[in-house]
Amino acid sequence: MTTTDWIIDIALVLIVFRQLREERISKATFIIPLAMITFAAKNYLHGIPTAGNDLVLIALMTGVGVVFGLFGGLLTRVRTLQGHVHIKATAGAAALWVASMGFRLGFAVWSTHPSGAAHLSSFSVAHHITSGQAWVTALILMAFGEVVVRLGTIGVRALILSSRGAGTGARTGAWTQTETEARELAMR
Repeated sequence: MTTTDWIIDIALVLIVFRQLREERISKATFIIPLAMITFAAKNYLHGIPTAGNDLVLIALMTGVGVVFGLFGGLLTRVRTLQGHVHIKATAGAAALWVASMGFRLGFAVWSTHPSGAAHLSSFSVAHHITSGQAWVTALILMAFGEVVVRLGTIGVRALILSSRGAGTGARTGAWTQTETEARELAMR
């Protein structure tokens, strides 16, 4: 792994710490993670291999990223405070992000060592995965799926919360989305 590889991977792991403190949702909430993953994709994604079981591997890993992103988005606290939507990554959301990024980093390190490369080559041949680029693509699209779905989930939750809050007075309170939903059910 190059120094650039380490910087990108560590920055992607550390991005979650920015979200551990509660912050008002803004364009930067979405732009920074998307810019980082786009930069990584630009540097590592050089086409999508389609031979053998490459697409199966890519789809499987992308699906894992989507599931991690969905749960990460659902585990992120979204609430209104003084008329603005705020978000904060919970311990669970942070743990999911660090585990997935840590897995990708660990896999990259392992696969560059002789024993890891030998095992990966053997596995790839046995499962008809035709190139190293298939693994790179699978891991990049896993990260991309996780980031996009997590941000999408947070964005939808924030939109729902702000639109519900506009008619119920929640925009001036400090309720979480769950508390707002419970309050609306109680009023029915």
